[in-house]
Amino acid sequence: MAVLRVRDFEIHPGYFAPEAQADLVTELRAALTQAPLVRPVTPRGSPMSVRMSAAGSYGWISDRKGYRYEKIHPSGAAWPPIPMRLVNMWHALVPAARDPECCLINWYDSTAKMGMHQDKDEADLTQPVVSVSLGDDALFRMGHLARGGTTESLWLRSGDVVVMAGNARRAYHGVDRIRPNSSSLLANGGRINLTLRVVT
Repeated sequence: MAVLRVRDFEIHPGYFAPEAQADLVTELRAALTQAPLVRPVTPRGSPMSVRMSAAGSYGWISDRKGYRYEKIHPSGAAWPPIPMRLVNMWHALVPAARDPECCLINWYDSTAKMGMHQDKDEADLTQPVVSVSLGDDALFRMGHLARGGTTESLWLRSGDVVVMAGNARRAYHGVDRIRPNSSSLLANGGRINLTLRVVT
């Protein structure tokens, strides 16, 4: 399908075909046996509505100590490797970028959301973030480099990929809601969001 550009966000609808999506889910389930999903809390102690894990050299952590990247899972286990089909996607879509060092694995149930935020815990903000949607549809909101102002939203469906580079790399964005039972990919419903990024 044709690439969509909304503000400075680059959206690739249906980048992963259904069979590739199913294969990715199988690979992710194997990764999560090594680094299980956890429910992080904000520095103020409020639990987030999403559950998280990661793959790669680093994982993103949020707890009372703050937001940061760590080389090990909270359990003390090493993070599993990033699935090669995701690494290949990265090289195809952002060929000038350095190799990804982290793939965040976020699981949304039917009530989860993600407030408007910037991805800014990485050392080099010139490197892109690439996001993959699997499972139920998510209403993705895109804003500006500064908080506030008008926003635009669109539904991301299973297999869609979003590239955040240039101005979009530092733009505010979030997920307003999940559309339950809009995909049959995950047996118990919900959405998996994968975000690949360079950490160092």
